[in-house]
Amino acid sequence: MIRAAIGYVEMKPNTILIKGPRIIDPGSGLDQVGDILVQDGNILAAGLVGDGVPDDCRVIDAGNLVACPGFIDIHCHLREPGFEYKETIATGARAAARGGFTSICCMPNTEPPIDNAAVVKFIQERSREDAVVRVFPIGCVSRGRRGKELSEMEELAAAGVVAYSDDGDPVYDPNLMRLALAYSADLGLAISNHCQDYSLFRDGVMAEGRVATHLGLAGIPAAAEEAMMARDISLAGLTGGRLHLTHLSTAGSVPLIRQARERGIRVTAEVCPHHLTITDEWVMGPGGMESGAAGLSSYDTFTKVYPPLRSQADVDALVQGLADGVIDCIATDHAPHDLSCKLDTYQDAAFGISVLETALGSALQLVHQGLMSLPEIVDRLTAGPARVLGATFDSLATLKPGTPADIVLFDPDLEWVVDTEQFASMGKNTPLQGTTLKGRVMATLVAGRLVYQDGQNA
Repeated sequence: MIRAAIGYVEMKPNTILIKGPRIIDPGSGLDQVGDILVQDGNILAAGLVGDGVPDDCRVIDAGNLVACPGFIDIHCHLREPGFEYKETIATGARAAARGGFTSICCMPNTEPPIDNAAVVKFIQERSREDAVVRVFPIGCVSRGRRGKELSEMEELAAAGVVAYSDDGDPVYDPNLMRLALAYSADLGLAISNHCQDYSLFRDGVMAEGRVATHLGLAGIPAAAEEAMMARDISLAGLTGGRLHLTHLSTAGSVPLIRQARERGIRVTAEVCPHHLTITDEWVMGPGGMESGAAGLSSYDTFTKVYPPLRSQADVDALVQGLADGVIDCIATDHAPHDLSCKLDTYQDAAFGISVLETALGSALQLVHQGLMSLPEIVDRLTAGPARVLGATFDSLATLKPGTPADIVLFDPDLEWVVDTEQFASMGKNTPLQGTTLKGRVMATLVAGRLVYQDGQNA
């Protein structure tokens, strides 16, 4: 049963009228209060619908809500195959629907890794059977993600991968990265590298700085990200390949991308909600150094993420880079873990945060703080990732007539308390547990089918 909050009336199944929301569609430049008419899973009209609405259509009363294209996540971990005790394609997809994501791209650090067409086919088939949202696999850059030799990139492209990455590990060998970027120029798919030079920090577990020093934890310097990023930008310029830079965390990364763009290099970038909204002080708990915990050597392993949470100066620079368009999009880097991986010492706990279900509430902090506009945030969750992935995704990031009815309805002002017991994801590992966010998804539709509704998956 649909909750009254979205005023849903069950009627004719193949025609839906979403009535009265503020429609924000960066793909068509639309920002107005109006209606959306959906027929047979596609957008029939958006904005001023007119008089052609069937009397017996299904109606969603969405007054006071925002309607926009479904969010696209170009970086998440679904763990299947191989780590189904952390997450499955089914549970990850349900979590995505609760977060407003209608298309998600899963990283290849599975077991076996996504380095051949057979694994791609497995994920596609399992997604068709179990996933309530669209799932797109990302293939490995190297065989087995071992960084020794290239994967069969052309075979993977033919099988349907949408990008290449060894995420979880960087492509260390610069010549291998050069070859991968050269192939990417021909295949039209980006190389998405995890830019972290391990040799610069070895046993680091959080951002290098005063908080790490206070807690006696080994730090990860900003240079670990920026040095490999500079290498990859140089190689992209050399080859003409398509480079995508993942989960930016440092202030110094932003000018590197800006300068690369000025030189005409094909580079795009993403940033995660946690790197935009919380700092390394959260390692000591939500209050950080100001909470009274400064005299204690305590820490929250749910804040352990890779790359690490960094300083407020880094957060400010990343927000500005996102607002300016230097950073193309917001991606979750959703990394679910079983609790045993987190209930450990900070040194030994697993890296990663479960993000899909809190992403919108976190990102909207930038709107409520006056740092970005609501249309800008919607763009970075929809049209931005579609631009990174290429023309295939254009129809999934707009409400233009004739495109698939992938739609999210959300209340930008609704406050709610994060309760991981309510998560659809198997991963309960978030430092946001118990905190209040402002802005919540009320309904998600994929190809006109309601897959999430105010508090429950369909």
